[in-house]
Amino acid sequence: MDFLKDTVGLLRERKKWWLLPIILALLAIGALIVFTSGSAVAPFIYTLF
Repeated sequence: MDFLKDTVGLLRERKKWWLLPIILALLAIGALIVFTSGSAVAPFIYTLF
């Protein structure tokens, strides 16, 4: 959790709020790959990329 606090502190201090959507999109794609890797949906997800 310390990493998240440091990242938010960086965004707030340096006014780099445009990075937030990029970070969230990368986290969402990563979570999608991790959570569907063992399911029957996995072949359909991997064809998107």
